[in-house]
Amino acid sequence: MDNLSEALEKLKLASADQAASDSVESCLDCLLKALAHNSAEASVKIQEMGVLSMLQTLLTSQSSFNPKVANIIAEVAKNEFMRSPCVEAGLIPPLVQLLNSSDQEVLLQTGRALGNICYDSHEGRSAVHLAGGAQIVAEHIKCLSQNTEPDNQKLLTVFCGMLMNYSNDNDFLQAQLINIGVIPTLVKLLGLHTHNMALTEMCLIAFGNLAELESSKEQFASTNIAEELVRLFQKQTEHEKREMVFEVLAPLAENDVIKLQLVEAGLVEGLLQVVAQTVDGETEEDMAQLKTASDLMVLLLLGDESMQKLFEGGKGSVFQRVLSWIPSHNHQLQLAGALAIANFARNDGNCIHMVDTGIVQQLLELLDRHKEEGNVTVQHAALSALRNLAIPVVNKSKMLSTGVADVVLKFLQSEMPPVQFKLLGTLRMLIDTQAEAADQLGTNGKLVERLVEWCEAKDHAGVMGESNRLLSALIRHSKSKDVVKAVIQGGGVKHLVTMATSEHMIMQNEALVALGLIAALDLVGAEKDFVGATLVSMLHKLLSDERSAPEIKYNSMILICAVMGSEPLHKEVQRLAFIELVSKLRAHENKSVSHQASLTEQRLTAQS
Repeated sequence: MDNLSEALEKLKLASADQAASDSVESCLDCLLKALAHNSAEASVKIQEMGVLSMLQTLLTSQSSFNPKVANIIAEVAKNEFMRSPCVEAGLIPPLVQLLNSSDQEVLLQTGRALGNICYDSHEGRSAVHLAGGAQIVAEHIKCLSQNTEPDNQKLLTVFCGMLMNYSNDNDFLQAQLINIGVIPTLVKLLGLHTHNMALTEMCLIAFGNLAELESSKEQFASTNIAEELVRLFQKQTEHEKREMVFEVLAPLAENDVIKLQLVEAGLVEGLLQVVAQTVDGETEEDMAQLKTASDLMVLLLLGDESMQKLFEGGKGSVFQRVLSWIPSHNHQLQLAGALAIANFARNDGNCIHMVDTGIVQQLLELLDRHKEEGNVTVQHAALSALRNLAIPVVNKSKMLSTGVADVVLKFLQSEMPPVQFKLLGTLRMLIDTQAEAADQLGTNGKLVERLVEWCEAKDHAGVMGESNRLLSALIRHSKSKDVVKAVIQGGGVKHLVTMATSEHMIMQNEALVALGLIAALDLVGAEKDFVGATLVSMLHKLLSDERSAPEIKYNSMILICAVMGSEPLHKEVQRLAFIELVSKLRAHENKSVSHQASLTEQRLTAQS
């Protein structure tokens, strides 16, 4: 370190003397040696002796020392504590100026210096942005991309690394790079320099940064990124290298256009191969690769076109392979298989085909395997698949006859909101238009009790909403006095009254129809609950509210007529002057509303 102190003193004197170039050069060599020996200690000394500002002077003088000065800055900036001082010493503008040089060594060391200063440094990135460094580097990459000479590739790797450090974790700077067209250039690089792993890795990390931004997806979709990534993926055998490709594929595969491109480029075959290689593996690496590959497979099936291409009318080899995952002994594959079926079941044709080919039985067996202390994610995924399969009308009775409702009811005791949410949705889909099933489930005391309990699950809005909707559906589809009685006894009426005030019109309507049936089938039994839940004043609000949809007004008036047979409810209707409110609705633009308003007014007048 004594030599370093001496060299720094000499540098101070020599840098002021234009003629002392030899002395300056030897001082710079000494600095580089000291940094190579102990970077942190040498950097502290350089900062303490005020040498950074001298380096700025040397850079500005456009001398033959520039490569060495830039190299020193690059080494100094490897230390996190030196990045802000480098910015404060004004090193960024002259470094950015050096990017206009045609000397390869100058460009290489300047790229390293700027890249290191930008690493994890907000000040560094900001200073490079203000000096316009990113645009110049991007232009260099574009011009150099065709050149496959080794020295040139080293320079490209440094420049890609610089842009990566510059934009990492910064949406604004990433958007800037996207706007100046970096993506097509980097994709081209990936194709031309496929044998250069260091450059390939830099491109992948840069893609990973940029792919997170929604605005990048369109640009990526207009390149051949899918083919390049699939080719690269198929080449990799090492876990770490595959992971790097996966990390780019996952955000890109969120875009439907790129999903289809990846499927057409043959990614699925590669993923299935990874699954086959790792399914019986016991190492953490194998399990991680299995998870990533199967997750990505499920993601590709979220696009309608890519999903249909792989379904191939239910005869696709990919679809058949995914089916074989469900009875697998591996939880991750069971999960991916069930999620894949849920994704394939996104149109009626697919659903009908899958139910006809016996998929429901496989899902029920899977649920049975996970009944006691089972894997919650697998339960959730299998229920999601069953719910989607139950949507087409022709599937409902077929699925009910295989005992789906009975298996789903076994999960009533689950304390997991995601499972609760899906089992409610599955049951609601199954009973839609199925009077007998709605009657059976609606008179199941344990189910009604659990539904009423979940109607109060304020911490889980989805579960609360689905419970209310299923409670209403049991009444609407069964139209059964026994079901109405079970709901009244279970304490469900007040929840249906609350549901009628929901912000979702479809839920309001479902509640009003169910309440109308309760009033028609067992007004005496429900009277006390109707009074307690202030049903009449709620209906007054709905009819008074100009924003209420025509269906809401119509069903509210039907319900008013239905409760007139109850003395306390009748008195409440008179007290709130419903006749005036209803008479105004006779002029409503909707014919059903105006007609029902006339009938309701007649009824109210007759019973006043």
